[in-house]
Amino acid sequence: MSHPQQPVGPSPAAPETPTLDLREKGGPKDGQPQFSDKRLFMQLTAFTGCRDARPLIDGLIGCGVDCVLYEEVNDPTGVAVLAMTENPELLVTKLRRDLASGPFKDLTPKNEFAMLGRTYALGYEPKLEDWLLHRPRRMALDPGTPWALWYPLRRTGSFYRLPRPEQQQILREHGVIGRQFGDAGAAQDVRLACHGLDKNDNDFVIGLIGKELHPLSALVEAMRPTVQTSQYLESLGPFFVGRALWRTPQKA
Repeated sequence: MSHPQQPVGPSPAAPETPTLDLREKGGPKDGQPQFSDKRLFMQLTAFTGCRDARPLIDGLIGCGVDCVLYEEVNDPTGVAVLAMTENPELLVTKLRRDLASGPFKDLTPKNEFAMLGRTYALGYEPKLEDWLLHRPRRMALDPGTPWALWYPLRRTGSFYRLPRPEQQQILREHGVIGRQFGDAGAAQDVRLACHGLDKNDNDFVIGLIGKELHPLSALVEAMRPTVQTSQYLESLGPFFVGRALWRTPQKA
């Protein structure tokens, strides 16, 4: 019994795996795209049980990372430390030891306010390295902007299934409001990605920073009716509200 002849030819090639590129990408500069492997990690660690926050300053001097010490508005014994570094290993070595010893050792951590995120680029930033490393530090360490709201958020899965142009339109609505407050000098925002870094599986950590408290609250209010907040946020908060007592001194 004869068998049908099998076609002779090359086997179908396996689909090519795209090259993994984890660099941050900014807008073009001098006609060339900008890339960077640098990013800033920012961590908020909150405590309660602090009757006098001033001795905590001594525990932060020389900790090896830039820091802000906040006194919490909604807890008369609440404080928080915002730490900033390009090297996340410092968060679990030197800083970890400092926040568990000295003037911090008798304080109780408030884990509901534990936040950790990394700076990221959207692909159009004209000054990529400034956006990733320097701008967040400037805002957090500026003596002229002592007030801050820090909170996490998580988008719904349905947002990520939207076509990319529709996502961009939704995000653009937020951007217009943010620029309005920023251009007026009322509030500046720090946006951090926290995918896989947050115990509650949040997507982002947001910091709103300004010289007065009311505009920060007004900015949150202005975002409420937007499509993203009203339709595509699964969770928002909790909100840490604080005023800076001390910051790492910056070189002139």
